[in-house]
Amino acid sequence: MLEIKNPAQIAKMREAGLVVAAIHAATREVAVPGATTKDLDDAARKVLAEHGAKSNFLGYGGFPATICTSVNDVVVHGIPSADEVLQDGDIISIDCGAIIDGWHGDAAYTAFVGSGHSAELVELSRVTEESMWAGIAAVAKGNRLVDISKAIEGYIRRQPRPASGKYGIVEDYGGHGIGSQMHMDPHLLNYVDRKRGRGPKLVPGFCIAIEPMVNLGTAKTHVLEDDWTVKSNDGSWSSHWEHSVALTEDGPLVLTAPDGGKAKLASLGIIAAPDPLA
Repeated sequence: MLEIKNPAQIAKMREAGLVVAAIHAATREVAVPGATTKDLDDAARKVLAEHGAKSNFLGYGGFPATICTSVNDVVVHGIPSADEVLQDGDIISIDCGAIIDGWHGDAAYTAFVGSGHSAELVELSRVTEESMWAGIAAVAKGNRLVDISKAIEGYIRRQPRPASGKYGIVEDYGGHGIGSQMHMDPHLLNYVDRKRGRGPKLVPGFCIAIEPMVNLGTAKTHVLEDDWTVKSNDGSWSSHWEHSVALTEDGPLVLTAPDGGKAKLASLGIIAAPDPLA
């Protein structure tokens, strides 16, 4: 059963999404050489407190922190630590969420720590982010869930191969429904699995977190002994991008983007839905 939201509920999710956007802005400033991943978590906690929001990560399944900090070959679910110091040349994905009045927001981005990153790493992040936006552009009335998966995978497959040989689209993790819970049906693959069929039809009130994860090598991953940290099997570095999106009667609204996705969607020929909080 899909949870279909009414406009008032989507407005609450937009409030939560803007808190997530504020966490992203705060952690970007802290993600510099010499900072610890705990410093990033502390910055996120401060933003949540300032907005009167709750964390949907802290305590989720026993997760011990407010955000996930996944450095270099860590794909997702890295745990912040005072012992993990960011180095010049690292990349890090920061995944976080917020709850306002019981409604959830969830988004992630990949940041470059310091300078001197290879063109291959810069392109990895660009390809991953743009594949997310291709998926967001497929959130339209009459489409089906598989159309989002097809758009994400299609964008990645159309890009020139990196010098390392390939982009590994992570298969063990994907996007998800979001609303009164952080993780809800449906599960969204970042590739097309024809055995799964086309999935549900997209209708106004449908909300989804779209989050491609792409490795600069194998798609295979493994979980460390902490039962959270996910790494690529071959040690290849990884990029992760995510936005929470609502489909409204007027089109898609990117709940976790400061402008609701207006500028980026316009560049793709799509009119974003009006911001209910504007």
